[in-house]
Amino acid sequence: MDCVTLVGVIIPIMEAPMRPLPTLLAVLVLSAPGPLLAQDHPAHGGHAPTPDAAPASPYAGEEGRVIKALSGDEMADLRAGRGMGLALAAELNGYPGPTHTLELADALGLSADQRAGTEAVMATMQAEAVALGERIVSEEAALDARFASGAITPEELGAATARSGASCAPRTSSRTCT
Repeated sequence: MDCVTLVGVIIPIMEAPMRPLPTLLAVLVLSAPGPLLAQDHPAHGGHAPTPDAAPASPYAGEEGRVIKALSGDEMADLRAGRGMGLALAAELNGYPGPTHTLELADALGLSADQRAGTEAVMATMQAEAVALGERIVSEEAALDARFASGAITPEELGAATARSGASCAPRTSSRTCT
């Protein structure tokens, strides 16, 4: 029998309930290009841009954000400790994190001790995620302010991106472990 260990809590996996997800995701991704290909193209009678028109930026409209690199939803998610998607590979390969383990508790046949241990892991991770999210938003705000000032130096940029990377590193290693 396979087991998943979440910080000392061993959870037996009766079957791999998460395994069909990669197939579903592949179908969804492969079916998405249709609408994308239906855009106007000059070769198909669509409108060609005028020679003097500047190409549209993929970031058009985002320059008015409070923090340019984060949408309001992204900031709210980070501050609430909601996922950054860093455990997606584990989830899609049958290794549920504590939230999904608790959602599947009955199907997994978790004992009361296993539920309690998983709930404790989830509470710890949530508290850490909220603190980390606040730090990321703060770091992005500081970086945005330096760019807005027009006076950012290569050294400041390097230090800011190193801090940002260091902020995300604990999040990747504290997820689901076996």
